[in-house]
Amino acid sequence: MPENVPLDTVDLRILRVLQNDARITNRDLAAAVHLAPSTCLDRVRRLRDAGVITGYTVRLDAGALGRPLQAFIAVRVQPHRRPLVAEFVAHARALPEVRAVFHLAGPDDFLVHVAVPGVGDLQRLVLDEFTARPEVSHVHTNLIFEQWDGPPLLPPVSPRASPPSPARSPRPR
Repeated sequence: MPENVPLDTVDLRILRVLQNDARITNRDLAAAVHLAPSTCLDRVRRLRDAGVITGYTVRLDAGALGRPLQAFIAVRVQPHRRPLVAEFVAHARALPEVRAVFHLAGPDDFLVHVAVPGVGDLQRLVLDEFTARPEVSHVHTNLIFEQWDGPPLLPPVSPRASPPSPARSPRPR
Protein backbone atom coordinates (compact mmCIF):
# COMPACT_ATOMS: atom_id res chain seq x y z
CA MET A 1 0.00 0.00 0.00
CA PRO A 2 1.66 3.25 -1.06
CA GLU A 3 2.21 5.95 1.48
CA ASN A 4 3.56 9.43 0.94
CA VAL A 5 3.68 9.18 -2.85
CA PRO A 6 4.36 12.75 -3.96
CA LEU A 7 1.38 13.98 -5.99
CA ASP A 8 1.33 17.36 -7.68
CA THR A 9 -1.72 19.25 -8.90
CA VAL A 10 -1.49 17.65 -12.35
CA ASP A 11 -1.49 14.15 -10.80
CA LEU A 12 -4.55 15.08 -8.74
CA ARG A 13 -6.35 16.38 -11.85
CA ILE A 14 -5.58 13.11 -13.66
CA LEU A 15 -6.88 11.07 -10.71
CA ARG A 16 -10.06 13.17 -10.46
CA VAL A 17 -10.87 12.57 -14.11
CA LEU A 18 -10.03 8.84 -14.00
CA GLN A 19 -12.06 8.14 -10.86
CA ASN A 20 -15.15 9.42 -12.67
CA ASP A 21 -14.44 7.79 -16.03
CA ALA A 22 -11.81 5.05 -16.05
CA ARG A 23 -12.66 4.33 -19.70
CA ILE A 24 -11.63 7.78 -20.93
CA THR A 25 -9.09 7.64 -23.76
CA ASN A 26 -5.61 8.91 -23.07
CA ARG A 27 -6.13 11.62 -25.68
CA ASP A 28 -9.29 12.88 -23.94
CA LEU A 29 -7.66 12.60 -20.52
CA ALA A 30 -4.66 14.60 -21.74
CA ALA A 31 -6.96 17.29 -23.12
CA ALA A 32 -8.96 17.41 -19.87
CA VAL A 33 -5.83 17.97 -17.77
CA HIS A 34 -4.05 20.18 -20.34
CA LEU A 35 -1.11 17.86 -21.10
CA ALA A 36 0.42 16.37 -24.21
CA PRO A 37 -0.87 12.79 -24.67
CA SER A 38 2.62 11.29 -24.26
CA THR A 39 3.20 13.19 -21.00
CA CYS A 40 -0.22 12.18 -19.73
CA LEU A 41 0.45 8.51 -20.53
CA ASP A 42 3.79 8.70 -18.68
CA ARG A 43 2.10 10.22 -15.62
CA VAL A 44 -0.67 7.59 -15.55
CA ARG A 45 1.95 4.86 -15.87
CA ARG A 46 3.94 6.40 -12.98
CA LEU A 47 0.79 6.59 -10.82
CA ARG A 48 0.03 2.93 -11.61
CA ASP A 49 3.61 1.81 -10.91
CA ALA A 50 3.62 3.72 -7.60
CA GLY A 51 0.43 1.92 -6.54
CA VAL A 52 -1.75 5.04 -6.45
CA ILE A 53 -3.91 3.68 -9.27
CA THR A 54 -4.69 0.11 -8.24
CA GLY A 55 -6.82 -0.99 -11.16
CA TYR A 56 -9.73 -0.35 -13.46
CA THR A 57 -12.97 -2.19 -12.83
CA VAL A 58 -16.38 -2.90 -14.24
CA ARG A 59 -19.16 -2.96 -11.65
CA LEU A 60 -21.78 -5.62 -12.22
CA ASP A 61 -25.31 -5.87 -10.85
CA ALA A 62 -25.31 -8.98 -8.62
CA GLY A 63 -29.09 -9.34 -8.97
CA ALA A 64 -28.88 -9.37 -12.76
CA LEU A 65 -26.37 -12.22 -12.44
CA GLY A 66 -28.64 -14.33 -10.25
CA ARG A 67 -27.32 -13.23 -6.84
CA PRO A 68 -29.86 -10.71 -5.56
CA LEU A 69 -29.33 -11.40 -1.84
CA GLN A 70 -26.34 -9.63 -0.32
CA ALA A 71 -25.11 -9.71 3.25
CA PHE A 72 -22.27 -8.76 5.54
CA ILE A 73 -20.97 -11.64 7.61
CA ALA A 74 -19.03 -10.55 10.69
CA VAL A 75 -16.54 -13.23 11.76
CA ARG A 76 -14.33 -13.70 14.83
CA VAL A 77 -11.41 -16.10 14.76
CA GLN A 78 -9.63 -17.65 17.76
CA PRO A 79 -6.79 -17.34 18.27
CA HIS A 80 -6.30 -14.17 16.26
CA ARG A 81 -2.83 -14.97 14.96
CA ARG A 82 -1.21 -14.23 11.62
CA PRO A 83 -1.20 -17.82 10.22
CA LEU A 84 -4.92 -18.26 10.98
CA VAL A 85 -5.73 -14.82 9.60
CA ALA A 86 -3.93 -15.65 6.36
CA GLU A 87 -5.69 -19.03 6.07
CA PHE A 88 -9.11 -17.52 6.73
CA VAL A 89 -8.58 -14.72 4.20
CA ALA A 90 -7.38 -17.18 1.54
CA HIS A 91 -10.39 -19.43 2.20
CA ALA A 92 -12.91 -16.56 2.06
CA ARG A 93 -11.41 -15.00 -1.07
CA ALA A 94 -11.62 -18.34 -2.88
CA LEU A 95 -15.40 -18.53 -2.43
CA PRO A 96 -17.30 -17.33 -5.51
CA GLU A 97 -20.00 -15.71 -3.35
CA VAL A 98 -17.51 -13.40 -1.63
CA ARG A 99 -17.35 -9.84 -2.99
CA ALA A 100 -14.91 -8.36 -0.44
CA VAL A 101 -13.12 -9.25 2.80
CA PHE A 102 -12.22 -6.61 5.41
CA HIS A 103 -9.84 -7.24 8.32
CA LEU A 104 -11.08 -5.16 11.26
CA ALA A 105 -10.15 -3.76 14.64
CA GLY A 106 -12.85 -4.11 17.27
CA PRO A 107 -15.03 -6.98 18.45
CA ASP A 108 -15.18 -8.65 15.03
CA ASP A 109 -12.07 -9.69 13.14
CA PHE A 110 -13.51 -9.77 9.62
CA LEU A 111 -16.40 -8.38 7.67
CA VAL A 112 -17.17 -10.46 4.59
CA HIS A 113 -19.45 -9.03 1.87
CA VAL A 114 -21.28 -11.81 0.02
CA ALA A 115 -23.82 -12.05 -2.82
CA VAL A 116 -25.93 -15.22 -3.12
CA PRO A 117 -29.00 -16.45 -5.03
CA GLY A 118 -31.19 -16.89 -1.95
CA VAL A 119 -31.60 -17.49 1.77
CA GLY A 120 -30.74 -21.21 1.52
CA ASP A 121 -27.49 -20.35 -0.23
CA LEU A 122 -26.64 -17.82 2.48
CA GLN A 123 -27.36 -20.40 5.19
CA ARG A 124 -25.17 -22.99 3.43
CA LEU A 125 -22.37 -20.44 3.07
CA VAL A 126 -22.49 -19.47 6.75
CA LEU A 127 -22.76 -23.03 8.07
CA ASP A 128 -20.51 -24.90 5.64
CA GLU A 129 -17.87 -22.31 4.77
CA PHE A 130 -17.55 -20.17 7.89
CA THR A 131 -18.86 -21.69 11.14
CA ALA A 132 -17.54 -25.14 10.18
CA ARG A 133 -13.96 -23.80 10.25
CA PRO A 134 -12.16 -24.60 13.53
CA GLU A 135 -10.69 -21.11 13.93
CA VAL A 136 -14.08 -19.37 13.60
CA SER A 137 -15.53 -18.65 17.04
CA HIS A 138 -18.45 -16.37 16.14
CA VAL A 139 -20.46 -15.38 13.06
CA HIS A 140 -23.07 -12.66 12.77
CA THR A 141 -24.95 -12.03 9.53
CA ASN A 142 -26.58 -8.76 8.40
CA LEU A 143 -28.68 -8.62 5.24
CA ILE A 144 -28.15 -5.70 2.89
CA PHE A 145 -31.42 -4.12 1.78
CA GLU A 146 -29.93 -1.39 -0.38
CA GLN A 147 -26.53 0.11 -1.20
CA TRP A 148 -25.42 3.61 -2.13
CA ASP A 149 -21.95 4.54 -3.26
CA GLY A 150 -20.09 7.24 -1.39
CA PRO A 151 -18.80 10.38 -3.01
CA PRO A 152 -15.61 10.32 -5.09
CA LEU A 153 -12.41 9.96 -3.06
CA LEU A 154 -11.14 13.14 -4.69
CA PRO A 155 -13.92 15.73 -4.84
CA PRO A 156 -14.48 17.40 -8.19
CA VAL A 157 -12.54 20.58 -8.78
CA SER A 158 -14.62 23.69 -8.23
CA PRO A 159 -15.07 25.83 -11.35
CA ARG A 160 -12.96 28.59 -9.74
CA ALA A 161 -10.02 26.19 -9.28
CA SER A 162 -10.02 24.85 -12.83
CA PRO A 163 -7.20 26.03 -15.03
CA PRO A 164 -8.39 28.60 -17.52
CA SER A 165 -9.25 27.32 -20.94
CA PRO A 166 -7.71 29.09 -23.93
CA ALA A 167 -9.68 32.27 -24.49
CA ARG A 168 -11.14 32.87 -27.89
CA SER A 169 -11.95 36.43 -28.71
CA PRO A 170 -14.94 37.00 -30.93
CA ARG A 171 -14.13 38.06 -34.45
CA PRO A 172 -15.29 41.55 -35.30
CA ARG A 173 -18.08 41.71 -37.83
